[in-house]
Amino acid sequence: MAKVADLFIRSEHADLMKKLNAWDIAYHQNDAPIVDDATYDAAKNRVLEIESEYPELAVNGFSTHVGAAVSEKFKSYPHKIPMLSISDVFDESEVADWFNKLSDKNVFIELKVDGLSFSARYENGIFVRGLTRGSGIMGEDITENLKTISDIPQKLSGDFPAVIEVRGEVYMARADFISLNENSDKKFANPRNAAAGSLRQLNPKITASRKLSAFGYTYGDLSERTWNTQSEYFEKLESWGFKTTRKWAKNANSVADIQAWYNEIMLQRDEIPFDIDGLVIKVNNVDIQEKMGARANSPRWEIAYKFPAARGITKLNDITIQVGRTGVLTPVAELEPINIGGVVVSRATLHNADEIARLNVKIGDKVIVQRAGDVIPQIVGVAEVGDNAVPFIFPTVCPVCGGAVVQENGAVARRCVNSLSCPAQIRGELEHFVSRHAFDIEGLGERQIELFTRFGWVKQAADIFTLVEKHGDEMQSLDGFGPKSVSNLATSIENARNVELHRLIYAIGIPDVGEVTAKILAKEFKSLENLRGASVERLIQIDGIGETMAREIVSFFADFHAMSALDNLLQHITIKNPETSVIENDLLTGKRVVLTGTLEKYTRDEAKEILERHGAKPQSSVSAKTDIVIAGASAGSKLADAEKLGITVWTESDFENAIK
Repeated sequence: MAKVADLFIRSEHADLMKKLNAWDIAYHQNDAPIVDDATYDAAKNRVLEIESEYPELAVNGFSTHVGAAVSEKFKSYPHKIPMLSISDVFDESEVADWFNKLSDKNVFIELKVDGLSFSARYENGIFVRGLTRGSGIMGEDITENLKTISDIPQKLSGDFPAVIEVRGEVYMARADFISLNENSDKKFANPRNAAAGSLRQLNPKITASRKLSAFGYTYGDLSERTWNTQSEYFEKLESWGFKTTRKWAKNANSVADIQAWYNEIMLQRDEIPFDIDGLVIKVNNVDIQEKMGARANSPRWEIAYKFPAARGITKLNDITIQVGRTGVLTPVAELEPINIGGVVVSRATLHNADEIARLNVKIGDKVIVQRAGDVIPQIVGVAEVGDNAVPFIFPTVCPVCGGAVVQENGAVARRCVNSLSCPAQIRGELEHFVSRHAFDIEGLGERQIELFTRFGWVKQAADIFTLVEKHGDEMQSLDGFGPKSVSNLATSIENARNVELHRLIYAIGIPDVGEVTAKILAKEFKSLENLRGASVERLIQIDGIGETMAREIVSFFADFHAMSALDNLLQHITIKNPETSVIENDLLTGKRVVLTGTLEKYTRDEAKEILERHGAKPQSSVSAKTDIVIAGASAGSKLADAEKLGITVWTESDFENAIK
């Protein structure tokens, strides 16, 4: 006999169901989530826990719940076969609990694409109706909208059943999402919202104007089945004209195999050109799938192994200002700490004043925070306006030194003009100077630079080379320092006295001149003196240097204070002669080359140096002007872009053959 839930449990269950229904409507109908995945999943799991203990609450509870009710804006039709959700699991032990109950241990692993589910019905190979998941029982009619997506064939090819409902996911690739936001008045928070908002339009012309993509992955109503496994079904889908995620799919026979592939895809996640939020693990044998059947809202033969959330929703507590080495003021969001992608995030960049205005974000709002790989977390939208939200007023004086803040004509950034004595700018310049691609001085990091500048021991780059001589004894009395660490620092500084020209050019902090440009300038001018005397007209003749950068370079070398600091530095260092000879190579000389993925025998920096030595021009991104893409293991979006543009793709073996 079922237990009778006490008053408190019943009240908690009702309150959570009310929240979940509201969140479902926001997510499924309005395409504007108001809570992050972790908050939703915690509430859902608590409801399911209550319903397992008190089965009478499951009758109209989450155990029988799928998606959200269909919107009244659309016509609706019943799904011939219910379009169920997939049960989520979040760690290896939960995977093992599910896997160990299987009679057949062969499973098929697919990507869980973060988009909007669809069902496309074909009769005699002709597309006749498209529906959203809706409530799982009823779906919204999006037939005309699906017809605008080239990945969904209007007519099946090959050998197909008389009737089949192909089910899959409509999504928007990250590159297409960025393009949409750059060229549209309406700004979407993420690709999933953009895809859902674009697909669920009453006017199909709007859907057609946005670049949507789709994958097929399962089926609903069916007149006959000619495949025995999920992996065979993927082959059928491709033969009919659908795209699948087979490139990232894998068969597995143990929990260890599943976890290994989960870890591998986690590593590749940022290289995959569309958003995913986990893996879907299915019993591969379809006969066994059918025997296992389904619960009220999810099949028993599949689970979704979710990744840690890459986005979250949290409160914006404050906005502070960071001052960089060039004096640019960058607003930083101070957040209520939230776990995103396995990392606790408490700060995120807001880029500049224009971005704050575009987002219309205020202190006290609940905001959507995004984190991908090692990228600094950023705010991508407002989820909920705070009751007492306060607009942020951008400062007119530097918060570090009190210097005036200016915004030059045509520039987005606002800068502190006190470049000579602003402590933040001095620290930033010195941190840049000792960084890996500049002088690469071990033992001088942010903490040490902050300490030594505060004591007044280091005011400009030249002071680094007399630091130990003048202050070594005092340094040993500081916390974290001792004779050994001071000796090691002295050795690192001594080793840095001999420096390549391109490292020096990069280190001195010319605005807009990065590592690649520094190498171009070193190769072109051969000496620092030649570069110091270069004109704007001479500089813009060099491939890769535009007029704005050329003016920045000339202005830098015309600045009295910058040249005084540089001359002081030159008294302490020796500039190595740059390699003037380039190995002529018919396959590489003059070619624009992009590296992607992981090479087995070379680091990224080593491969770049080899390419430059053979006269190639390494690039960071793929464009129509790229000549070659060298793809190592786990190559992702750059490889896909190259294939789309018809660019020559080399393996590591091809690269080695070219440089022999």
